[in-house]
Amino acid sequence: MKVNGHIVFALALGILFLMGGTFYYTAEEGWSHTDSFYFSTITLTTIGYGDLHPTTDESKIFTALYTLAGVGVMLYLLGTVIATFLFNQEKYFEKMIYHFRKQQDEEKIPKGKKKK
Repeated sequence: MKVNGHIVFALALGILFLMGGTFYYTAEEGWSHTDSFYFSTITLTTIGYGDLHPTTDESKIFTALYTLAGVGVMLYLLGTVIATFLFNQEKYFEKMIYHFRKQQDEEKIPKGKKKK
């Protein structure tokens, strides 16, 4: 299976954002790595349970900017995966239609005659 460069880039960008948020909240809020990763994940996926929240003004500003940029990254990742899936499905169906039409053409040509 060929690896799509767009998916790899989008996935790397998403992981980079999650790691950045995790390290920031660990340092700024004093949360554990697990809580920081959890908060970063629920923030970027827009779930937002509300059990954790930033307490300093700096963290609140960071979270606002992090959410605006991060949601865009997550949507880019989702869109890239969906576009790749649809493109592969389109290629598969085009191949099926080509073979189907080829088979139909071969059945229409009487034996002993050549196709022009």
